[in-house]
Amino acid sequence: MRAGRFELIPAIDLLGGRSVRLAPEGRFDAAPLHEDDPAARARRFVSAGVLRLHVVDLDGARAGEPRNRDAIARILAAAGGRPVQVGGGIRTLAALEETLDLGADRVVLGTVALRDPALVREAGKRFPGRIAVGLDARDGRVAVSGWLETSETDAVEVGKRFADAGVAALVYTDIGRDGTLAGPALEATARLAEAVGLPVIASGGVGSEDHVRAAARLASRGVAGIIVGRALFTGALDLERALRIVACS
Repeated sequence: MRAGRFELIPAIDLLGGRSVRLAPEGRFDAAPLHEDDPAARARRFVSAGVLRLHVVDLDGARAGEPRNRDAIARILAAAGGRPVQVGGGIRTLAALEETLDLGADRVVLGTVALRDPALVREAGKRFPGRIAVGLDARDGRVAVSGWLETSETDAVEVGKRFADAGVAALVYTDIGRDGTLAGPALEATARLAEAVGLPVIASGGVGSEDHVRAAARLASRGVAGIIVGRALFTGALDLERALRIVACS
C-alpha cells in the first residue's frame, strides 16, 4: 500500500430529497439539521476547491434500496465532473450499475459487504477501482442497515475479506463519534489501514482544524482522507481553511 494524495471530502446526506445532518450517532429519532437544496450545497463545495464529494442516501440505507436518485443526479450534475462517491441502500449489482451510470465515480457498499461479500468481490472485479467498502462500527463491531443493526463481526475482519478484491478504499466510521465534533477515531483508522493493506478514509467526529491536521499526518500509514459533515453544517470548521491545511500537509 502506497500513501497517495490525502483528501478532505465533504459529505452530503440525503433524506427525502433534502440535504440533512442527523443527530449524533446517526439517530433517526431526533430532528436533523436541514438544508433544502443538496445540489446548491455541492456547487458551494466545488467552488471552494474540494476534489471529491461523499453522498449518502439515508432513506436508501434504511430501506435497502436507493431512494434519492433524482437528488443524487442533481448533485452529480452540480459537481461539474469532480469525483463523487455514493452510498446508501446499494445492495445489488443492478443498483450499483445504475448508480455508476448516473455518473458516480465510486459506489460505497456497506451492509452488503457484511451480508454478501461475494457480491462485493464481483463488483470489484467488474469495476476495479470504483468500489469502496463502508465499515461503520460501534465499539469495533460492524453496524448495518443505516446503523439500525449492530453485528458481532469485527471491522478489521470484514476489511480483510476485500484486501485483494479490487476495491479502491475503505470508509471507516466510528458511529459513537459521528456528529459529535469530538474528533475522529484516527488511531483505529490507521490500524485498520495497516492491517488490511488498503487506503482507508476516516469518517465521524471531525470538528476542528486540529482534527484535519492530525488525520493528514497519518497519510503515510494509509489514511487516505477524511469525510467532514456536521462541522461544515454548523460552521465549526471553515472549509477553505481546512482545504489549505490539507494542501500544505
